[in-house]
Parts: sequence; structure tokens; C-alpha cells
Amino acid sequence: MAPHFETAKSFADVPITREGVDTETFLEASDGLVQMFELLGSGVFGFVQNDIRSNVAGVRERYKAATEDSVTLEQLVRVENEGGSRVATACLIRLVRGLAFTCSALMHMQKDPSAELYVCFKRSYDEVLKHHHSFLIRSVVTVAIRAVPYRHDFYQRIAQGGSTEKLDIELAKWLAGLDVIVKRISAFVDEGNYGKV
Repeated sequence: MAPHFETAKSFADVPITREGVDTETFLEASDGLVQMFELLGSGVFGFVQNDIRSNVAGVRERYKAATEDSVTLEQLVRVENEGGSRVATACLIRLVRGLAFTCSALMHMQKDPSAELYVCFKRSYDEVLKHHHSFLIRSVVTVAIRAVPYRHDFYQRIAQGGSTEKLDIELAKWLAGLDVIVKRISAFVDEGNYGKV
């Protein structure tokens, strides 16, 4: 069986047009991220997995209920807000926030090959999420981040016996695609006054 990183939908493959980010493939790629964390076999990333999973469900529910009006994430937000609802919009904002956190952490990991994973996730947390959380939540997250796997173990589990060099190349593409989406949606919701990532 091929390693997950070779078979999961990559954020690099999510179509982006003038109209926006394709909703269906974005949700597939987000599902793939949750499945990647499941490969680690530990509850350490549970808070990230649960957050992403529940927010994907909220966006997917809106997509299924109004597929023709939700072809792109931008269209989904616009149409939902015109109708007076903000449920999927709020889910999308929280989802993009979680994806920004993950993207930043893994980018730190790739840029600093000597840094342990917890250092990369701590840097990312401080940059992306810390200001959204109360003191109590920050304390819990800090403890959870200290429990992330060692860098070597992370790579071995995610590679699933495949080449870690190939994983690193594919991960770089995946992160580049995710970074474009995170920046695009963050700017869109901010400029449209739909919320703040």
C-alpha cells in the first residue's frame, strides 16, 4: 500500500480560479490532513484534529445543502452571509486558522532541519493562535505541544516506510499550496468583513 502522502489529496492540487478556491477539493485535502495526524497514533494532535474535523463538517454541511452556491469557498461565504447565516463562515474561519497553524509549524520544521517538532509547533502557536486563546487554554496547549513526537519519529510515521526524502519534497509542495489558500482566504474574509483568521 502506498504511503498516505502519495495518495491523499494535496493542497497543491486544489484548483484556484478567479472565482476562488474549489470547495470540494479543499475539503478533501483538509480530510487528508486529519488522516495524516491519525498516522501518528497519539492523542497529541487531538486538539488540532478535532478542531479541523468539526470545522470541515460545518463547511461541508453548507456545501452539501447549497452545492451550486458553494462551488468556491468565497462563493459559499458570500451567499451564506447574504442569506443572514454565518455558521459555515465561522467554521471556515476557524478551519483556516487551524490550517494556518499547521502550515506554519510544518514550514518551520522544513526551514530548520535541526529543530525538534515541538519547537516548530510552539513557534507557530505563538504566531498564529496564541492571541486567540485565554491564559488557561494557552497553558493547556503549551503542555500538549511539548508532547508532540520527535522529529525523526514524525517523519518515519508519516512516510509509512516510504522515502523520507520524497516525503519532504511532497510536503513542501503541499505546504506551498496550503500557504496560498490560507493567505487568500484570510485576505478574503478580512477584506469582506466576514471575520478574522
